[in-house]
Amino acid sequence: MSDDSKPLNFIEHIVEEDLANNFPKEHLRFRFPPEPNGYLHIGHASSISLNFGLGLRYNAPVNLRFDDTNPAKEEQEFVDAIKKDVTWLGYEWDTERYASDYFQQLYDWAIYLVKKGRAYVDDQSSEEMAAQKGTPTEPGTESPNRNRSVEENLALFNQMKNGEFKEGTHVLRAKIDMASSNMLMRDPIMYRVLHKAHHRTNTDWCIYPMYDWTHGESDYIEQVSHSFCTLEFAMHRELYDWFLDQVYDENKVRPKQREFARRNLSHTVVSKRKLAKLVETGVVSSWDDPRMPTISGLRRRGYTPESIRNFTETIGIAKRDNLIDVSLLEFQVRNHLNKVAPRVMGVLDPLKVVITNYPEGEEEWLDAENNPEDESAGSRKVPFSREFYIEKEDFREEANKKFFRLKLGKEVRLKNAYIIKAESCTKDTDGNIIEVQCTYDPKSKSGSGTEESLRKVKGTLHWVSIKHAVEAEVRLYDRLFTDESPDTHKDKDFMDFVNPDSLQVIKGYLEPHLKEAKIGDRVQFQRLGYFCVDPDSSSEKLVFNKTVGLRDSWAKIAEK
Repeated sequence: MSDDSKPLNFIEHIVEEDLANNFPKEHLRFRFPPEPNGYLHIGHASSISLNFGLGLRYNAPVNLRFDDTNPAKEEQEFVDAIKKDVTWLGYEWDTERYASDYFQQLYDWAIYLVKKGRAYVDDQSSEEMAAQKGTPTEPGTESPNRNRSVEENLALFNQMKNGEFKEGTHVLRAKIDMASSNMLMRDPIMYRVLHKAHHRTNTDWCIYPMYDWTHGESDYIEQVSHSFCTLEFAMHRELYDWFLDQVYDENKVRPKQREFARRNLSHTVVSKRKLAKLVETGVVSSWDDPRMPTISGLRRRGYTPESIRNFTETIGIAKRDNLIDVSLLEFQVRNHLNKVAPRVMGVLDPLKVVITNYPEGEEEWLDAENNPEDESAGSRKVPFSREFYIEKEDFREEANKKFFRLKLGKEVRLKNAYIIKAESCTKDTDGNIIEVQCTYDPKSKSGSGTEESLRKVKGTLHWVSIKHAVEAEVRLYDRLFTDESPDTHKDKDFMDFVNPDSLQVIKGYLEPHLKEAKIGDRVQFQRLGYFCVDPDSSSEKLVFNKTVGLRDSWAKIAEK
């Protein structure tokens, strides 16, 4: 389906309506404005896709702007991670901007508001100001400092800027309306004192602008036409417009703020503060831990940019917050990897099998198709020998007719190899099966064209030659939280729902050509799922992360 034939979402309708009302198309400009205080998560992917998607749809520039107004929490590490994530998702920004680029302009405008009597310095405590705010049903009371003279305000604001006051002692407030029904309009803070080094401006400034003062003015400076935010900023729109009113020039583009719903993902959290807590407390190893819903975590786990873009397109843009089942995200990566991931063989819970009638010391290299979904993927050679591993669950001494894998006296086909028959098995002193003895039909080799090779048997197993097997560490991941919405319980902390079994580390045995696998390579272990080479891998030790299973195992659990 082409972009033109897809139904428009309500955000696109807003843009189309503006164009229909003679807004010049060449003045369209969008932006993605993350705060660099953490890594981007799957919720940000929707905003990225929305804004950059609009840029592509209307052939309009999109700025990547970092709203870096809080030096206490922002770091260059986060800036670098955000740029990497946006690029990896397949998007290009027009210009890279920072709110800190505008600190001087924002300060100059603040001086202008003070001179116009629309801003004042308040030296009350935060508790006193909070008490004066009032309630949603009762008006606030004015600060005793509200009517200071312009000269006194200018002098105090200059002292704030020069670092003459301690943190928390003085703020600059906009003078709006302490009786407004919108509590955000009750003389909001524009500047606070912070004696902290900024990741770009170092110690040039001792005062830092608040988000509400910065965001809309930054949009205006950049001549952004449409500023799209999540729903929690709906009440901020009135303040956004009030601040613009103070500096707006009718000869320039006036930004328009509109809001869309945040998309929450089940069995996880998407608050940067909560994600940071998971890292700080050691629940996960890092921001890019494959259990994290961060874009870097999903990348490390083996997700593809295409699967994440398809996910954001599928869930679309809405006007109400809702919870999206993580299985929909898993479906998208499973669907894409099915098309592009090479098929290989790996055994994760090994059981030794010996073909008693196969010549000792002999080996042969068999043809194996790389991807039946992609003819251009070609084939590879896999080694076969007398002794190999299969999965423990693929053998039973006795089983009913519905068990189509290996059992005593019955036959199965080995993928790309021969038909074998289980004759006997060996157990340890505890009664655990440690080896299965089989015979094979030497004329039944797959693809040989013989009558025996065309014989139908119901089960097909994957396997790995023991002599040639490559050992690997395999990390199996489960949902990070046991509850589908862990941060919505009033009487419990989200940490109470952390899944203690979200990571299992095991040893696997893989076919030998995977020794050459590179970090980030994605494959399908046949019959087991999709896996990705982790950055922890080295020439001495392969590490694979499980991306997703071949089918949704959680659906069955949910049914039960």
